Amino acid sequence: MKYTFGPVSSKRLGQSLGVDLLPPKSCSWNCVYCQLGKTRKFVTDRQEFFPREEVLDEIRQAIAANSALDWITFVGSGETMLYKGIGWLIGEVKKLTITPVAVITNGSLFYLPEVREELLAADAVLPSLNAGSEALHTQIDRPAPGLTFRRHVDGLVAFRREYKGRLWIEVMLLGGINDSDEALHELASVIKEINPDMVHLVLPTRPAPEQEVRLPSEERIEQAIAILSTVATVIHPVKGTMDLRSAPDMLEAVTAIVSRHPVQQLELQKAIADCFPGEKDKVSAVMQDMLATGRFKLVDHDGEPYWVLKGIF
Repeated sequence: MKYTFGPVSSKRLGQSLGVDLLPPKSCSWNCVYCQLGKTRKFVTDRQEFFPREEVLDEIRQAIAANSALDWITFVGSGETMLYKGIGWLIGEVKKLTITPVAVITNGSLFYLPEVREELLAADAVLPSLNAGSEALHTQIDRPAPGLTFRRHVDGLVAFRREYKGRLWIEVMLLGGINDSDEALHELASVIKEINPDMVHLVLPTRPAPEQEVRLPSEERIEQAIAILSTVATVIHPVKGTMDLRSAPDMLEAVTAIVSRHPVQQLELQKAIADCFPGEKDKVSAVMQDMLATGRFKLVDHDGEPYWVLKGIF
């Protein structure tokens, strides 16, 4: 599969079939915490990177092969809304299945009316908002020239006025960067202006390209929830579990997932063990064979080994 991957366990969306519409890495931001590594060259012009009919045909096959999906999620190797024609794909997918459709996006292009219009048929939209000021927006999101903090917020406010589905704002909480009381109160003020249905507070639990990225303390997490809860419902999503049992080719399935985000070795080990119950030696052999392909490398993050594609970090 070239465009679809999973189902993967999502902190927010359960068992989710991923749809990636972009060549890696195509993004309008260069976030300090990005699990795809650094943005080497900004992309801000929207285009149909791959033929939409070809993408739709693969989605159709993936839906037929997976009967227990919670969501179908458009999430790109970069900024999802750079794909011109995503609105058509969302509409066609909704003709195929009753499974709800979500779009994960950084929201940087929401200032464009055509981008907002293409998202109106989605069941849930999950844009990023990591800062309540221009200074922190620049420090954390490191956007392409012209994609200012105010343009970002105004785009989110405009989308909220037009969109009738579920708007779930994602806040990446970074220790020592945006977890101070001052930063959180500024963020709360902006969230109040946007008026989302919910805020998802997420943490940098996967390897990142920048050394300064670290987890916030439990006290700072609790304070973030307390401050942001004054303006919106806040949840701190619990991670689901990976399921590889329906994968026709385990190596290709794991490669597709790891190419979109690092995977904790313990999580991968459990998913493979579910495919071979009671066969510990088999699980170890499968993992060793995968590493021997040379596609992956192990990266330590907070004392835990993660699988990443070679060349990302």
